[in-house]
Amino acid sequence: MTAVTGTVGTARTAPTTSSLTTSPVTTVRVRQIRWEAEGVVSITLGRDDASPLPGWEPGEHLDLHLREGRIRQYSLCGDPQDRTTWTVAVRLEPEGNGGSRHVHDGLRVGELVEITGPRQRFALRDAPGYLFVAGGIGITPLLPMVVRAARLGLPWRLLYAGTRRSTLPFLDVLARYGDQVQVFATREGAPLDLATTLPTALADLPAGSPVYCCGPDRMLDAVTGLVGPGSLVSERFRPTLIAPPPDALAGGFEVEVGAGGQVLVVSPDDAMIDVLLDAGVDIEYSCREGICGTCETGVLAGVPDHRDNVLTEAERAAGTLVFPCVSRSLTARLTLDL
Repeated sequence: MTAVTGTVGTARTAPTTSSLTTSPVTTVRVRQIRWEAEGVVSITLGRDDASPLPGWEPGEHLDLHLREGRIRQYSLCGDPQDRTTWTVAVRLEPEGNGGSRHVHDGLRVGELVEITGPRQRFALRDAPGYLFVAGGIGITPLLPMVVRAARLGLPWRLLYAGTRRSTLPFLDVLARYGDQVQVFATREGAPLDLATTLPTALADLPAGSPVYCCGPDRMLDAVTGLVGPGSLVSERFRPTLIAPPPDALAGGFEVEVGAGGQVLVVSPDDAMIDVLLDAGVDIEYSCREGICGTCETGVLAGVPDHRDNVLTEAERAAGTLVFPCVSRSLTARLTLDL
C-alpha cells in the first residue's frame, strides 16, 4: 500500500487475505515513467524476457525495494489481466521520508528494481454493485476495481475529488466511463459535498452495494459517518491512533522467538520490532506505523495487543497475527512464529 506513508494503501482497514508466506523477491526493469498529473508519475515494470509476472487482484500492492534500504508500498493500478507488466503510481511527498522523492528524482527507465509481492490488503469483495470514493492519489487502488466492475457488467459509480483537475491522475483512463464517474475540484468551484452526493449515488445502485473509499482522513471520516456498519471498505493514507485496551499491560512483557526459542524482554518504552531487530531476528519491516503490513508475524501463543490499522475485527479476535512495529501483548509472554 500511493498508500500509507507515501503509498496508497495506507492505514489499511479493509478485509484482508493475509498470508504468513513471505512473498519472493522479483527483479524487474523500469519500462516506462509517465507523468499522470501534477506531482504524480506512473512506473511501469516488466521482466527482460517479457515472461509472465505473478497475477494480482484489485486492491493489491507491491513493496518496492529502493536505494539505501528503503522499502515502500504502492498500489497496483494497471490492468490485472496484463501479466507482462505491473504499474504503480507515486505522488511526490515533499515532507515525506524520501521514498517518493527517490522515485521521482532518482528512478530511471532501464533501471532494475527488486519487488516483493503482490500483497493483498484491500480486497474487492463480491457484491451486486459498488460505489467508489477516491481522494487524489487514492484513486490508485480503486482504478483496477473500476475496471473489474465494468468488465463484469456490474453497476458502479465513482466520486473522485481533489483540489484541481490537474492534480488528479488517470482522468484520461476514466473518461471512457462517461457519467459513471463524477469529478470534483475544490479550487475550481466544484467541491465534493459528500452529505448530498454520496446518498444520491448509492440510491442509484442495488441494495447491498458496498462503498470503497481511499483518500485523506477528512474524506474517510466523512464517509464513515454516512455509511452504515459493514458497508464501508476503506484505506487511509496515514495511521489512526489506536488506544490501548482496558486490559493492556501496564509494564513490559516477554516475546519468545518461536516455541522454545530465544526469550526477549520488551520494556514499556520499547517497540517490539526494535527488540527483535536488536537481537538479530530477521524480520521484514517498512512503515513502522502499523499501516503497510510488511512486518506481519504469526502468533503461536499469547494474546496480542493490536495497535495496527491493518487487521479486521475478526482477525484481531482470532489473535493469530500481529504487527510488531506498533502492537504489544496482553499476556506476560507472546510467542511469535519466527
